[in-house]
Amino acid sequence: MNAVDTAAIARLLQPYISLDEHRLRLTSTYIDILLKWNARVNLTAVRSPEEIVRRHFGESFFAARILLSERPPRRVIDLGSGAGFPGLPFAMLMPEARITLIEAQKKKGTFLKEVVFALGLRNVDVYGDRGEDYGERADLVTMRAVERFENALPIAVGLAEEGGRVALMIGASQVSEAQRLAEEVEWHPPVPVPGGHSRILLVGTIKVKVGPESRIR
Repeated sequence: MNAVDTAAIARLLQPYISLDEHRLRLTSTYIDILLKWNARVNLTAVRSPEEIVRRHFGESFFAARILLSERPPRRVIDLGSGAGFPGLPFAMLMPEARITLIEAQKKKGTFLKEVVFALGLRNVDVYGDRGEDYGERADLVTMRAVERFENALPIAVGLAEEGGRVALMIGASQVSEAQRLAEEVEWHPPVPVPGGHSRILLVGTIKVKVGPESRIR
């Protein structure tokens, strides 16, 4: 598939979402930049443009569509953004939301900034340090395929405001681990992601504290 073939991109995305022509062109541009960078920096182990559309864009757009239908977020933090998934597809689909991509690896951060500039995404910031050092919170925090999941999940939960949501794109086998690691989260039933890769979208709401320790809101 040619990276600029928007018709092929639309066909591959059919199980996940239907995009307008503008977002299809943005996706094509993103793929082109990703393939060029991936030749010299290991951004993703997925090399096939078709699989990049399905696995990265399809899964991310699917999650964004579900989350938008439930409650449109005002502020989104994507922890461990890597090659920009799901944060940048979220930004493409949610222009009214402010998106922060947290990525501590400098080369990946540079890549993300190039994509943000090339796509003209004015609602995206890139934070090039560790998530635990980021000083703000959001009403939606996303995380997908990060290393050391058991360490990253508490950081993601800490970045979400009370009553906000954490959205994890993980393997089905990791659901019980997430529930065990984050008891302060009220987890919703997992949503299977199309594509047959045993991936799920697990969304949870941060429980609001009650009592004297609660913050005045």
